[in-house]
Amino acid sequence: MPDNRKSQVITQGVQRSPNRAMLRAVGFGDQDFTKPIVGIANGFSTITPCNMGLGVLAERAEAGVRMAGAMPQLFGTITISDGISMGTEGMKYSLVSREVIADSIETVCNGQSLDGVLAIGGCDKNMPGAMIAIARMNIPAIFVYGGTIKPGHYEGEDLTVVSAFEAVGQYSAGKITEDRLLAVERHACPGAGSCGGMYTANTMSSAFEAMGMSLMYSSTMAAEDGEKADSAEKSAQILVQAIRQQILPSQILTREAFENAIAVIMAVGGSTNSVLHLLAIANAIGVPLTIDDFETIRHRVPVLCDLKPSGRYVATDFHRVGGVPQVMKMLLSQGLLHGDALTITGQTIAELLAEIPTEPRPDQAVIRPFSQPLYPVGHLGILKGNLATEGAVAKLSGVKHRCITGPARVFESEEACLSAILAKAIEPGDVIVIRYEGPKGGPGMREMLAPTAAIIGAGLGDSVGLITDGRFSGGTYGMVVGHVAPEAAVGGTIALVQEGDRITIDADQNRLELNVSEAELAQRRAAWVAPTPRYHRGVLGKYAKLVSSSSLGAVTDMNLF
Repeated sequence: MPDNRKSQVITQGVQRSPNRAMLRAVGFGDQDFTKPIVGIANGFSTITPCNMGLGVLAERAEAGVRMAGAMPQLFGTITISDGISMGTEGMKYSLVSREVIADSIETVCNGQSLDGVLAIGGCDKNMPGAMIAIARMNIPAIFVYGGTIKPGHYEGEDLTVVSAFEAVGQYSAGKITEDRLLAVERHACPGAGSCGGMYTANTMSSAFEAMGMSLMYSSTMAAEDGEKADSAEKSAQILVQAIRQQILPSQILTREAFENAIAVIMAVGGSTNSVLHLLAIANAIGVPLTIDDFETIRHRVPVLCDLKPSGRYVATDFHRVGGVPQVMKMLLSQGLLHGDALTITGQTIAELLAEIPTEPRPDQAVIRPFSQPLYPVGHLGILKGNLATEGAVAKLSGVKHRCITGPARVFESEEACLSAILAKAIEPGDVIVIRYEGPKGGPGMREMLAPTAAIIGAGLGDSVGLITDGRFSGGTYGMVVGHVAPEAAVGGTIALVQEGDRITIDADQNRLELNVSEAELAQRRAAWVAPTPRYHRGVLGKYAKLVSSSSLGAVTDMNLF
């Protein structure tokens, strides 16, 4: 056995006998004290379909650890359902939960001197939360995704949770009946698993597979299929092997791994939230990564997959035709992936992809041939200008009009904006501004799926722009720009916008401009008064006090001293 952290707890003889006594009480026998102790961080919860199947996966992982000759120790961590909290005050806790998850996993693993950890998660923040902890601790680790939900079906149409949000907008615009709205709601989410398009959960699971921190093919498996539980058990066995070989996250989460993840995210049409989360993980592991790196990589990598929200297919369709490994092999064959990057298996990316064909099957339309991409360059654009000097993130897939200049419609909260959309007070050509929803100002940087879905449902998706210092759901699409930094709460230019000001969103020139003179902006800035924090205590108060800019990943442990 290589020297590892287990020796801190159970191999110092009589001196540590109280520790051994405690472990005997939870099932250790004499022969177990020389085995690696493996934590299983279980995000099981019945509060969301994303996580309701994780208990079964934890049991299979526990069995896998034992079969591989190690001792499993299960512990729980939390989750917030973004879909349930969307559009409410509760959404302010969503991004905060990423930090709570990271802190909880770090606390248990370091507090108990565990030799490795297998983290199991489903909903959006489970994945980056676990990976931030893994990066901080740098002990052998693997991530097991809970799996995607299968699509709902109604009148021949595949449905996801986003279908329900868009149906609200369609109903408010008089385009569907109340019966149709209720039918979509009843059929959209048929069982266990995370949201079924290439939304944030499936985007981050795909990224972790590309980074080598999860097993190949595991990121697109359906939660309710038997192969998902089999994969959890295999992941546990691979982790024990990694512990014995001392394969550490710092050897896997390299600059090359992050570039691989970004390339795959661009190719599959992934969520804007991936920018925020990869920046945070890179910060935790100490890899230099900036928001501008996403813009650089997107110009090299086309969008190859026709996936929801802006495309036609869902994650289970993607899985059936080869999933992430097929896309990775296509990128590798074009020199767009680092094939020598190490994975948790001990093999390189190139070794794992060796038997996969360089082009997708011709009998399917989910993954396009490299010569016939859905879009010639990646879809996640980084926009800058006087409205976002640190940058902002735009999802450009499916956008028909890539440049819009229009009058600002200013709202101080998501709720106020949604009310205006549902009241038909937004007109074609308007540029909606939702501010004071950033990491500090919200606090918590709420997702704006309710207003963006209402815009789509009302038929305004191609004619209305929206900018915010908050975030978007992975299910959002259209001419929308989020993560505007600096945010309004710290005096960013977005705080100075007035109703009727002309704003330009230019996806081709990567510009986000408030068309107001510098002299006028200086006057407004001098008159601006910082708002009183909305929370003074509790988790939201702490978060608002500590959180960094979204352009740095909205982390809470940067430059604490």
